[in-house]
Amino acid sequence: MIPTQLSLLPFLEHEQSPRPANFIPVYEPWLGDLELEYVTEAVRSSWISSLGKYVQQFEAQFARFCGVAHGISTSNGTTALHLALHALGIGPGDEVIVPALTFVASANAVHYTGATPVFADVDPVTWTLDPNDVARRITPRTRAIMPVHLYGHPAPMDAINELARAHNLWVVEDAAEAHGAAIRGRRTGGLGHVAAFSFFANKVITTGEGGMVTTNDEALANRCRMLRDHAMPPESRYWHNEVGFNYRLTNLQAAVGVAQMTRIEEFLRRKRTIAGLYQTGLADIPGITLPTEAPGYTNIFWMYSILVQKPYPLSRDELIVALRAEGIDSRPFFHPLDTLPPYRSAEPRPTALALSRVGLNLPSSPRLTDGQVAFICETIRKLAR
Repeated sequence: MIPTQLSLLPFLEHEQSPRPANFIPVYEPWLGDLELEYVTEAVRSSWISSLGKYVQQFEAQFARFCGVAHGISTSNGTTALHLALHALGIGPGDEVIVPALTFVASANAVHYTGATPVFADVDPVTWTLDPNDVARRITPRTRAIMPVHLYGHPAPMDAINELARAHNLWVVEDAAEAHGAAIRGRRTGGLGHVAAFSFFANKVITTGEGGMVTTNDEALANRCRMLRDHAMPPESRYWHNEVGFNYRLTNLQAAVGVAQMTRIEEFLRRKRTIAGLYQTGLADIPGITLPTEAPGYTNIFWMYSILVQKPYPLSRDELIVALRAEGIDSRPFFHPLDTLPPYRSAEPRPTALALSRVGLNLPSSPRLTDGQVAFICETIRKLAR
């Protein structure tokens, strides 16, 4: 039987046709007995909302994993981004530079504050924020830069931080897709002033829904915690000096997160093994460009992503249909944000637009078997013929 989690990630949401029993999804969460044990314990304790031992335990574990002092759990990755931006004081009249090629949540979180997302182009090799284009888009209204570690490859944080220092800007990492990615051994989540992670069902570790803000700034961490709980100071119950949010993670979700943290290194090792299998299995297919890993960078290959171009005989969209006929799910790259109706620009960013038309995410769950990866590679090679 197909696990119910697979319905989270259909390529065509309106499609109702049944999937074959051997269908390979783009992603599956990997849950085990420990998750069930901890959730059961939380239920039996009656601490099922945002109070309970697992919330603080999960925050502390994840902060240590990222190499930072503070973790502030939230209801999802988007609320983590919004909370971080709001806590920094970003609001109406401000601008935040965001890569054009990312999930829409990056821009939405900026929009929620009343600020304006300004889209910069991406690098054609790493697919992450292009510092040269960022520099061109800094104005007197710019307050922050939001690098996104797209599909698991870190953004060029040295250059971004240098720009931020020169212009007195905040750096807010969108690390939703990059748990454990690193630059010279320093993990994402601690490479800017503040970062936001997602624990949606298709992320490296999951709590079903859920997110985390990470930072080394104690004052910022305390402000995030206060704003997350309706802006209620811990010393003044039911007193609210400003408008806050209900962005809390439940103890039930955190129980799953604590269990997942016991295996996060295993998940990351398996994902890199899978990436190596893909790298070998898809090598030298004309028209197929494989993902990169910049020197000194650790790509976690959250999604193993390829580019499909001539002389490969099928277009990217044709390959999606052909793979699905073979029982293999895949998904296209994100649409550039400056092509979407809420954020449309008269000047699309050319690299982001080009990549979005040919980029393809292949199945990337750590639950994939070596045989499944081999079958996917053989199918792509067969279709090339």
